[in-house]
Amino acid sequence: MLRGLVLLLLLANLGFWAWTQGQLDGIVGVRAQGDREPERLARQVRPEAVRLLPAGAASAPAPTGGEAVLACLEAGPYTPAQVGAAEAALQSALPPGSWTNVRTEVPAVWMVYMGRYPNREGLQKKEDELKRMKVPYEELRNAPEFEVGLSLGRFDDKTAAERALAELTQRGVRTARVAQLSAPGVSHMLRIPRADDALWAQVMALKSDAFAGKPFGSCPR
Repeated sequence: MLRGLVLLLLLANLGFWAWTQGQLDGIVGVRAQGDREPERLARQVRPEAVRLLPAGAASAPAPTGGEAVLACLEAGPYTPAQVGAAEAALQSALPPGSWTNVRTEVPAVWMVYMGRYPNREGLQKKEDELKRMKVPYEELRNAPEFEVGLSLGRFDDKTAAERALAELTQRGVRTARVAQLSAPGVSHMLRIPRADDALWAQVMALKSDAFAGKPFGSCPR
């Protein structure tokens, strides 16, 4: 029995040695060398076809039959005063018809407003009062006409703002009023709906003050 055990160990050692030399890869199905270089590189299919995609192209359908990947790019929003210069920059740099101006009507913004306060001490006192009443608020910024002041809610129409003011008054809020934060207007987005690699490179190379610090990026989904 001891002789048989020794023979079995000898055969096991010979089998292990043969496997480490790669002689049994096709039999046991487990490679002795693992998935390492250069074997993995040798199995690559057309590695030269691999390329980086522009931003936004990852969400596009996979190309078939050699079709180029197309990305949607967008810059903005621009005011009516800004968009003319931005359009002129695109007209001089990109092929005709490769981009479009997307015009959007922007409604007025109304709010329930408290202020203006003479200093930040007065503002802090009002904030403490609203916190005790558990009334949400936000300090207004980038709105010189209403600073230093607070907004207790923003709304798309005056009627909704007046309804919110009535509810706040019932909760004990005093000195608040309805005010128009911004007038209705128009917003413009410059969109390149189908940018291939060449067009994408042209767009990324654009460095013009005409774009008002609003560079092109991926279109929102």
